Amino acid sequence: MIPSEEFKQRRKKVMREMKKRSMALIVGHSASVRNGDVEYPFRQDSDFLYLTGFDEPDAAAVFLPGREEGEFVLFCREFDETRALWTGYFAGLDEAVNQFGADQAYSIEIFADKLPELISGYERIYYPIGGDAELDRQVVDAVSNLKGKVRSGVRPPRQLHDLAPLIHEMRLYKSEAELEAMQEAIRVSVRAHRRAMSYCQPGQYEYEVEAEIAHEFMRHGLRSAAYPSIVAGGNNACVLHYTRNDAPLKDGDLLLIDAGVECHGYASDITRTFPVNGKFSEEQKLLYECVLKAQLAAIDAIRPDRRWSEPHDAAVEVLTRGLVQLGLLKGRVSRLVRDEVYKTFYMHKTGHWLGMDVHDVGAYKTGQEQEWRKFEPGMVLTVEPGLYISEQCEQVDSRWRGIGIRIEDNIVVTEDGCRVLTAGAPKTVDEIESLMRGDHD
Repeated sequence: MIPSEEFKQRRKKVMREMKKRSMALIVGHSASVRNGDVEYPFRQDSDFLYLTGFDEPDAAAVFLPGREEGEFVLFCREFDETRALWTGYFAGLDEAVNQFGADQAYSIEIFADKLPELISGYERIYYPIGGDAELDRQVVDAVSNLKGKVRSGVRPPRQLHDLAPLIHEMRLYKSEAELEAMQEAIRVSVRAHRRAMSYCQPGQYEYEVEAEIAHEFMRHGLRSAAYPSIVAGGNNACVLHYTRNDAPLKDGDLLLIDAGVECHGYASDITRTFPVNGKFSEEQKLLYECVLKAQLAAIDAIRPDRRWSEPHDAAVEVLTRGLVQLGLLKGRVSRLVRDEVYKTFYMHKTGHWLGMDVHDVGAYKTGQEQEWRKFEPGMVLTVEPGLYISEQCEQVDSRWRGIGIRIEDNIVVTEDGCRVLTAGAPKTVDEIESLMRGDHD
């Protein structure tokens, strides 16, 4: 778990980053109805969770630098024994202070009424502008309320600033506690991928393999997948966000699994591709090793002061060269890269930031010139090149069609390079075939 002191330091840092005479506020998610009176499993807003650690619906936080009565005010549901009988324990106002470090706590029912009092005297309000329509309305109403009282000496805020960029820049750099949470999510996800490889065989359905993955997540106490698992056999792997997971697995096909679990709100994101019958065909092996070579080149390009674009460029160069060598593309590699001809078979970027969200926050370009940002220690990203040759690619020989391959690892930038957090998941041809033969667990 993230220690309470770390949440406190995050709040202090946000308040230091704001302009003088500013305050900030943010709201959490509410429960969401699935159908009838059944709710979806609750997942807290990541920015709210990052600053408060408070993982219950219907909450709001206000940050008031220099306020004598306390700088952190938390609004949440008041504890009610009858409600707890039906839905289970929840914190209430006392625990908002005792457990979550709020200086004061109030019922969420009075948030809108209390807001004019809290923002009075501050020149600026920081909040996630446009992130929540109800919060937008409440802020405007609170400012309008104060404007009607200026003759009695009340000073309404005059500027609104977006809070999200401040939080998102902070979230880009992972602390040791955050990395520990991510590493635990990765440890369990690696076990799930290994389990899927050991279990898989022709004649099963994609959802049967998906069930093995979910079982491994839950038996380690991690009940929330970071995203819907992709379990895509054969040509289905050429659909980048395939989640139907309902097709039979055919002898001779590959199976692409993109699956990861959350731990304490932090995501993992792993993709592995392997043969349903445990043995790569010659064509599958050639394409697979091309993707693996591209991934290793991309990982090698990750180190401090290298730019975000460099791993992608390295992967594209290797993939394009490999496609030419296999006869799937024709022409000079430099021209094919320049003209983006490779996008016929590789149409996405090579990675993304990873953290509390699977596609995590943080700018990819910075500065006035909007240049690709440089890597710095503590940043975590994915590296996931792929090749996708669908059944509809009639311009290539039929022996290459129906093959989708992606290999994805999670990487943390270190002081002198980078570290692969997901190294425990087999990814060489020999490692995969050995595991599927049952040579080792």
